[in-house]
Amino acid sequence: MLGDEKILFSGMQATGSLTLGNYLGALKNWVNLADEYTTFYCVVDEHSITVRQDPAELRKRARNLLMLYIAAGIDPEKNCLYYQSHVSGHAELAWILNCFTYMGELQRMTQFKDKSAKHADNINAGLFTYPVLMAADILLYQADVVPVGKDQLQHLELTRDIANRFNAIYGDVFTVPEPYLGKLGARIMSLQDPAKKMSKSDENPNASIYLMDDADTVMRKFKRAVTDSEACVAYRDEQPGLKNLLDIYCACTDKTPEEAVKEFEGKGYGELKTAVGESVVAVLTPLQNEFHRLEKEKDYIDKIIKQNAEKAGYYSSKTLRKVQKKIGFPEKIR
Repeated sequence: MLGDEKILFSGMQATGSLTLGNYLGALKNWVNLADEYTTFYCVVDEHSITVRQDPAELRKRARNLLMLYIAAGIDPEKNCLYYQSHVSGHAELAWILNCFTYMGELQRMTQFKDKSAKHADNINAGLFTYPVLMAADILLYQADVVPVGKDQLQHLELTRDIANRFNAIYGDVFTVPEPYLGKLGARIMSLQDPAKKMSKSDENPNASIYLMDDADTVMRKFKRAVTDSEACVAYRDEQPGLKNLLDIYCACTDKTPEEAVKEFEGKGYGELKTAVGESVVAVLTPLQNEFHRLEKEKDYIDKIIKQNAEKAGYYSSKTLRKVQKKIGFPEKIR
């Protein structure tokens, strides 16, 4: 690991339940990246506590997320899958980078504004400095590329600014990361409001397909999915609900939108919804079966957690020691 390959870093928060959008937009595409990159996939549990969490539930969700990574096909031997909280370098580097980040930069972050509005009773300092911890996550592993959606591009830009600022003072310390420009996953929208992305925090349970939804639940949600009154299967922006269903169908069947439209030519929305639901069930069933198998393999999962935390700790410590030396912290006596 960490030869001449470029390094790719990403992660998901250990809150809520992963959706079909998380899978088709990210997880599905992470599977083969280990052939091209040295990959670090984090279970992001430190970021999760900017909002109050039930401790037992957070531990359970973190473990489930790690198992879902593996169930989705991400090989823990080829990829470093680990808990953020098990590598102390994330928090240590975040503190240092806080001292190289300006208040005005953090105040401009749209996610801080959005979350502050949603959690007005808990606008904590962690919520404000959240993007600095994200920068530490990335820079700690000298990541060359980071897969990001549009909603995270602002954070990656801040990460680049911090890295460039630090490098300008202390020399070539951090790799300045680029957004991942390889094959991107489908952007899956809400089944009830196709103007917004499918979200694991959506209050409407019919808006999202969760990875652990059973077949009946999946089919029921698709039957209730918003379409329009045109009753014509077409792939165009003017029919966002229909376009979203076709995107999901294509992502699950590897068909093109043109092929899908031709397949449903002259058919009603009901037939389309049934076909989309069945294609999703066909994708989720093997993933769910593998997840349930992994649930019974406690020793195996524990071993992965331990080994990959050690692996992530080893690589991250190289960067952290270099940073600490550059800024003048006393060296540890070993």
